[in-house]
Amino acid sequence: MKNGIIFDMDGTLWDSAENVAISWEEEVKKGAGGFRRVTTEDVQNVMGRTMVEISEILFGELGQEKALALMERCCDAENEYLRKHGGILYPNLEKTLQILAEKYPLYIVSNCQKGYIEAFLEYYKFDKYFLDIECFGNTRMCKGDNIALVAKRNHLDKAIYVGDIQADYEASVRAGVDFIHASYGFGKIDHEVPYIREFAELPGVVSKVFGE
Repeated sequence: MKNGIIFDMDGTLWDSAENVAISWEEEVKKGAGGFRRVTTEDVQNVMGRTMVEISEILFGELGQEKALALMERCCDAENEYLRKHGGILYPNLEKTLQILAEKYPLYIVSNCQKGYIEAFLEYYKFDKYFLDIECFGNTRMCKGDNIALVAKRNHLDKAIYVGDIQADYEASVRAGVDFIHASYGFGKIDHEVPYIREFAELPGVVSKVFGE
């Protein structure tokens, strides 16, 4: 049996909202005349959504075409900024990843743009912990389908998705994998599921879910 752990990013591995907001705010000023502010709270409120959905929520008044174009420029600026400045890692993240990677293959699936996960891995030099990644920006598929894709191409017999919002749980159901709620993140889950209050608790909860 090959068991693996697939991670969401925002609200699960790190909080990049403040630095994302800084990069988007600058891009809106340059490319759209500063027609609106972009705050950390704005970014937190759309974490977990696809870029298409975010463009409609934050920039919808520009019209679909201009909103998507601005979103693409914001994503490019964001990737570049995060490569240089990183975000806020949750406590004991790397130490816990080291423990997990000794026993399980680790992966990341996010609704982000292409290059976002890579910026995270590059800034913190975390490539050594994760064997595969996937995102909406690469496939244009929903998170559930991307989770299933990663599980299939890595020949996982059983997988756990670790995420922080209701949409992450729903994606895990669609993918047919188990779920652990990162309750310290951005959202709540409307079902009773295994959960962690801090990242360091993950090895113990994973072991229980896998029935070890």
